[in-house]
Amino acid sequence: MTPIVGIGELLWDVYPDGRKVAGGAPFNFAFHCQQLGHETVIVSRVGDDDLGRELREEVRRLGMTDEFIQTDPNHPTGTVRVSVDAGGQPTYTIAEDVAWDYITWDEHLKRLAASATAVCFGTLAQRQSVSRDAIRRLVDPTTSALRVCDLNFRWPFVTSDVVKASLASANWVKLNHDELALVPELVDWRIAASSPDERTAETIDRLKSDFPLKLICVTRGGHGCKIVSEWGDVDLPGVPVNLVDTVGAGDAFTAALLVLQLERARPLSEVARSALHYAGRVCEFRGGTPRIDRADVERAAFGRLS
Repeated sequence: MTPIVGIGELLWDVYPDGRKVAGGAPFNFAFHCQQLGHETVIVSRVGDDDLGRELREEVRRLGMTDEFIQTDPNHPTGTVRVSVDAGGQPTYTIAEDVAWDYITWDEHLKRLAASATAVCFGTLAQRQSVSRDAIRRLVDPTTSALRVCDLNFRWPFVTSDVVKASLASANWVKLNHDELALVPELVDWRIAASSPDERTAETIDRLKSDFPLKLICVTRGGHGCKIVSEWGDVDLPGVPVNLVDTVGAGDAFTAALLVLQLERARPLSEVARSALHYAGRVCEFRGGTPRIDRADVERAAFGRLS
């Protein structure tokens, strides 16, 4: 088994009307990698409660294994209250001291780490020391897996130490334009440039020089993405979207970028274009894990199948 691994929060996104959708950035990422055709597992922890049992059942219903989802006897399954404004932008209220804060490193995860093709992790699940230790062990730079950090800041659960350690452990980093603007303060850089474009360029240059990153991807919401990488640089505009909400769109973009780049079938510019269209399709549904046909995305991106 050489899977892609997502590690971190697995939870229920709860909407104002009471509807629940399985979520959490690492889970959304893992779901989309699986949907795009690559074997993927989610590493997380749920409570020994009805919500946890329902979440396991939902993971299996979505076609994924729950083998690496631990059960916590002392902490409840995670939940997030989601509200979406008129522009489709979500606001999250994240429950604290929940099961996914206590992902525990064990021999099972050690064997998984040795076999993984790639591991994707973020900063939110590192807010507590237990999960932080498990994540750092799984993304140890001595392993052969590609290590993808999707920074995914969720305030107030962002610390300088976690951001620095995460960037130091990663080969790839994905962040949005707002997060990029915050990086210099979090990693104690002084950026001399004054204009927004110059600050962006200088921050990307510092990321390249100070951390072992082979790819830096900055997403710009509806305005596309910029990628700086060892395979070349890409700057693409946004794609048309019939917007419902943006929950999970960034996770879907990361998944598509990774899976398609691992396939090594196309130039990075085409990979990124497909990833933008895939994330755009996610925005046309409510929740972060809609069923999407890859062939439809390819037709939208290129007018043909890949």
